[in-house]
Amino acid sequence: MPSLATPVLQFDESQIEHINQRLATMQPSQILDWAHVTFDSLFQETAFGPSGNVISDMLSTQGISVPVIFLDTLHHFDETLDLARRSQQRYKFKLHTYKPDGCDDRAAFVAKHGDELWKRDDTVYDYSVKVEPARRAYSELRARAVLTGRRKSQKGDRATMQVVEIEKGTGLIKINPLANWTFDQVWSYLRAHEVPYNVLLDQGYKSVGDYHSTRPVKEGEDERAGRWAGSEKT
Repeated sequence: MPSLATPVLQFDESQIEHINQRLATMQPSQILDWAHVTFDSLFQETAFGPSGNVISDMLSTQGISVPVIFLDTLHHFDETLDLARRSQQRYKFKLHTYKPDGCDDRAAFVAKHGDELWKRDDTVYDYSVKVEPARRAYSELRARAVLTGRRKSQKGDRATMQVVEIEKGTGLIKINPLANWTFDQVWSYLRAHEVPYNVLLDQGYKSVGDYHSTRPVKEGEDERAGRWAGSEKT
């Protein structure tokens, strides 16, 4: 496969557009190959959702070793944490877990931020459990690019996403190998390849976030309708 490699600091919008045109016709496995040969500090960032575990399985099948960044918000379902352990045991990736700054457990988070911060200020909550830990991970690990499980079919602000994007504020390259896949394609792959998945998916969930803001989806709802239900957040 021809290399599209460009030093990360030299990427601009026109180059990203050209790269996306080239990658648009490639299968996820080919995109993963491209990412692996292009970036010398490539990570997978995942919360062990269905798409993330499909990517982990593809990488393992292709013999590509990519370390994983997991943002432990301290508010995940127990089932999610169990899946993280099972996935690491199966795929043998190096796991880097990042938690909210100064907090090793939920009690420490409450002591620092008070009860139910997500209700009082969801912006501060998101920054504390996701944005700051992610940026700290990118900096400490010197990440140049990360693989994500985001897909256009998840709708919302993801509907117009590209396979390769530059994250505003950090300049980090985000690569979305499954950008053009549907949930049904992800689920079919999980079943066909016996990929570990969150047991909550068998209880009506399709997208699993923190325990306090995730519910099963109803018939006909978008897969992320159960995330932050009743609010504008997804």
